[in-house]
Amino acid sequence: MRQGWRWFGPKAGVSLDNVRQAGATDIVSALHDVPIGEAWTTAQVQERKSMIESTPDGRSQLTWSVVESIPIPDAVKRTGGTAKNEIAAWIASMEALAANDIKVICYNFMPVVDWCRTELDYVTPTGSTAMRFDHNMFAVFDLHILQRKGAASEYSQADQEIAAELYAGMGAQEIADLTRNIASALPGSTTEPLTIPAFRDKLEAYSGIDANKLRQHLIEFLLAVTPIADDLGVKLTLHPDDPPRPLFGLPRIASTEADYAAVFEAVPSPANGMCYCTGSLGVRADNDLPAIARRFADRIHFAHLRATTREGDGRTFHEAAHLEGDVDMVAVLRELLAEDRKRDKSRSIIFRSDHGHRMLDDLNKEVTPGYPAIGRLRGLAELRGIIHALDPQALV
Repeated sequence: MRQGWRWFGPKAGVSLDNVRQAGATDIVSALHDVPIGEAWTTAQVQERKSMIESTPDGRSQLTWSVVESIPIPDAVKRTGGTAKNEIAAWIASMEALAANDIKVICYNFMPVVDWCRTELDYVTPTGSTAMRFDHNMFAVFDLHILQRKGAASEYSQADQEIAAELYAGMGAQEIADLTRNIASALPGSTTEPLTIPAFRDKLEAYSGIDANKLRQHLIEFLLAVTPIADDLGVKLTLHPDDPPRPLFGLPRIASTEADYAAVFEAVPSPANGMCYCTGSLGVRADNDLPAIARRFADRIHFAHLRATTREGDGRTFHEAAHLEGDVDMVAVLRELLAEDRKRDKSRSIIFRSDHGHRMLDDLNKEVTPGYPAIGRLRGLAELRGIIHALDPQALV
């Protein structure tokens, strides 16, 4: 298996030298400065690839192996195959990547909001901080800040009463912080920051789109892009919904084993693959992570390895340390290693430690939420240890 590291570009607080020191070999990145829906050019990709793969004297080379992500515009999610211009631009970006020998692309199909958290610095028992999704605070935002039409019908009476009490006790800064965390696009998001009026408008644009229709739009997108991906040798990896359940009355269609099975059955192309994210899938107690890895093993080309801890009735959760929480990381890695042994090195599964805790010196720095250097380094070291114990020859 190959050790990846998400890098947000030359302006990121974590440098490429930091990545080398962490022991990673493969970079996961994207052209975050290109507007959503605009095609990436071969020259733009080449420039970023040269930056990543240039090797200072005496230092190890890094390889840009995974793109995370080429954003899929709203028009595709709302209208499917009729969004021909947007799909053509997406294909052009894929072709530019393939021309530079970058052939694993992660993407998601979450409408309006990408991954969602209500709190970015939840204090853990060790004193490090983690990201958290608090169901009650989410209800506060939905019912009292966003004031989404029809939202009350999706919450129990008890939920509504708790949200009202919490909102009544919040100050202006707390309301602003919650709004920023949910509406302003978290790092690496493939959606755009939204004002409250723009948020309402986006939701209205999805009116009438249920899970079946959204899934059909995904299938139409894949039917358009996978023949070209097959020709280019590109693997497309669909990231799970995060959290893996409907939000804001919108459907989510990549939350369960059954969701992925439906997509793979509809589009059996070898290019149609999975980003196996243990943290996202692990939020649902009914997702059997080792079984999912076993069933879709040959579709897994990229893995996000992290753990989450479900709180209370499971609607609230926080990011756990990589070997803690509700994910049996040993069982997961045993399945991934079994698949990886069947492949030649050019097709090894690329994984990265994901969403590390903010800890040690990073507590005193401005860091990218979810992507501090030290917490991810700890996670990568722990994952590397498990892999070495299970198979000392497994790391490429």
